[in-house]
Amino acid sequence: MRSKPSLRKLPHELGAAGPGLYAGVDEAGRGPLAGPVVAAAVMLDERAPIRGLNDSKKLSPRERERLFEEILAKALCCRIASASVEEIDRLNILQATLLAMRRAVEGLRLRPHLVLVDGNRAPQLHVPVRTIVQGDARVQCIAAASILAKVHRDRLCAGLHERHPLYGFDAHKGYPTPAHLAALREHGPCPEHRRSFAPVRDAG
Repeated sequence: MRSKPSLRKLPHELGAAGPGLYAGVDEAGRGPLAGPVVAAAVMLDERAPIRGLNDSKKLSPRERERLFEEILAKALCCRIASASVEEIDRLNILQATLLAMRRAVEGLRLRPHLVLVDGNRAPQLHVPVRTIVQGDARVQCIAAASILAKVHRDRLCAGLHERHPLYGFDAHKGYPTPAHLAALREHGPCPEHRRSFAPVRDAG
């Protein structure tokens, strides 16, 4: 029986060639009905290891918050970027996600030799790119990016809740839960809802 992939694997063990600076990229917020889609790019420092990195979905909110601050403190460099609701509605969610990823990579202070992107779709960049399915559970720099993107977006949703408390963004983070769909039906969309998504369009 094959063992499960280890999060401790380094990029060269996954087929990336040679030594160099690797950036991990992941996103948060493709599925919600409201708010921006967020992407993060992270270049870790092997001399400053971070314990407990994992796919952000497998961590508790408290663990994510702790790791968020540690990643910011210890990474060689990192950048969080987003694509707005208007860009999502104009481009579609996939293209907006790739746009946010490109902004994150292009905003890095250092130029990576290789970019490792979670999933099977990658933005067009001026550096080599490799996609890794379930990369956030296999590669530390992608896991770190997943944490930054998730925590940043959750904080944005807390701000959305303050501005639009009728929808409960602090609880569901914009995902189409029964409570969110009920609020949409009762109150209609707010300015932060994605009008190109069917449940929002139908409620509007």
